Amino acid sequence: MPTTTLPPQHRSDVEILWNYNQLHHEPHPVDVGIGLGGHDFGVATYTADLYRAGTFPLIVFTGANAPTTVDRFPRGEAVHFRERAIDLGVPADAILVEPNATNTGENIDFTRALLKERGYLDSIKSVMLISRPYQQRRSYAICRKRWPEVEVICGSLPLALDDYVASIGDAERVINMLVGDTQRIWVYPAKGWAIEQDVPEAVRNAYSRLVDAGFTRRLLPA
Repeated sequence: MPTTTLPPQHRSDVEILWNYNQLHHEPHPVDVGIGLGGHDFGVATYTADLYRAGTFPLIVFTGANAPTTVDRFPRGEAVHFRERAIDLGVPADAILVEPNATNTGENIDFTRALLKERGYLDSIKSVMLISRPYQQRRSYAICRKRWPEVEVICGSLPLALDDYVASIGDAERVINMLVGDTQRIWVYPAKGWAIEQDVPEAVRNAYSRLVDAGFTRRLLPA
């Protein structure tokens, strides 16, 4: 049975990765908000909150399905996120749906293609990526690499670590995702998929200790 309690012996290391993977950007007006698909409905909720606050006039939800989301979002992540945002008061005509992306690079590329197809691309000078909290840094680096012409800021539903774990309902899953996303910060630039970013020694050490403790389910092959 999953637990929502972080293992006390790993809390410090989890907090280090949690803080590192968030960029703490201050929301400000941009041309489009891009809600990245996944298992976390908080992305749709926060995107709707930001739209209602006037942060952007247009939303793109992007995402197909992963094995971990197909049961929860059988019509696709982006489609369900759109429905959630409409339930929260966002006008349907302010939302575009990109239903095919299966990774963050495709989220960016397919969103650009959709915006071009709909005649918006030339006017897009700034974007806000809305994602799971631990996905911010990776998403930022990928977007900067694949869409360098735009200003990029990132955001997530503002939750403390324990509250986020409770919302997901599985502490082990959150730790594994944190470890996997941290690894991608240096692996993706080496593959040409993202810009380089500084990784402090404290982050690398915390990552290594969590890997040694067995939180390896989301690691890429060596």
